[in-house]
Amino acid sequence: MPELPEVETVRRGLAPTMEGARLERLELRRPDLRFPLPRDFAARVEGRRIASLSRRAKYLLIDLDDGATVIAHLGMSGSFRIEEGAAANMPGVFHHERSKDEKHDHVLFHLERAEGPVRVIYNDPRRFGFMDLVSRAELDDYPAFRDLGPEPVGNRLSAEYLATRFADRSQPLKSALLDQKVIAGLGNIYVCEALWRSHLSPTRKVSTLVTKTGKPKPELTLLADSVREVIADAIKAGGSSLRDHIQTDGTLGYFQHFFRAYDREGRECLTDGCGGTVERIVQSGRSTFYCRRCQK
Repeated sequence: MPELPEVETVRRGLAPTMEGARLERLELRRPDLRFPLPRDFAARVEGRRIASLSRRAKYLLIDLDDGATVIAHLGMSGSFRIEEGAAANMPGVFHHERSKDEKHDHVLFHLERAEGPVRVIYNDPRRFGFMDLVSRAELDDYPAFRDLGPEPVGNRLSAEYLATRFADRSQPLKSALLDQKVIAGLGNIYVCEALWRSHLSPTRKVSTLVTKTGKPKPELTLLADSVREVIADAIKAGGSSLRDHIQTDGTLGYFQHFFRAYDREGRECLTDGCGGTVERIVQSGRSTFYCRRCQK
């Protein structure tokens, strides 16, 4: 599944084209993706102007001028592309071939702008993504958002906050960080990278990072900083783009070139002076990559 930086990359790529545009027509080439598309989806959004594009965790939010919001999740293989005129605008270098088969073009946003018409096309070969339509005022009560924790960007994610969630708990550190109720949008790749940066073992009990009085230990402060930094670095690089994910201009992100732990099993740890080797273990069915020597 794409993680937060990938979705943020998509949002930033789509925003210049979609924000302010009028949704002239919504073309639905099938009635469902992972789930059935919203009832009367096209009729409810056609003619509306797109006020803004935003993001919550791993979900793209398309806000319309009548207070409704289209929620889009990319699933495992979903992507958007932008087409102007008769030809597709697909610049960039393709490291993994993008699906060009129209049978995978499931939802087409036909937009009208001052610069001329444009199409934004949602393509999803595996159809694990989905779209929904809700009122913006009711977004916090949407089932996928109701219990989400703070975003791993900005100051809401702090060591003090994590201390309140970790105190008196014996849960392994990695599984706690993957809990969307603790941190929204944080996934397997970036948890591995943040734990490597903060020199913390993924198997360590979260309570060991909190004092008896409920205050964060210095290691927890370093972890909170590392989470924010690795997400910021990944967004800047355009995401990790493993397997199917691509940016809206057709290029792949390049944060994978900067992995220090993830997918580096058997290779030398890159911590200065460590001399250890990156290992792979399985936690709750997910691969974890870390260095036993310097991550304690």
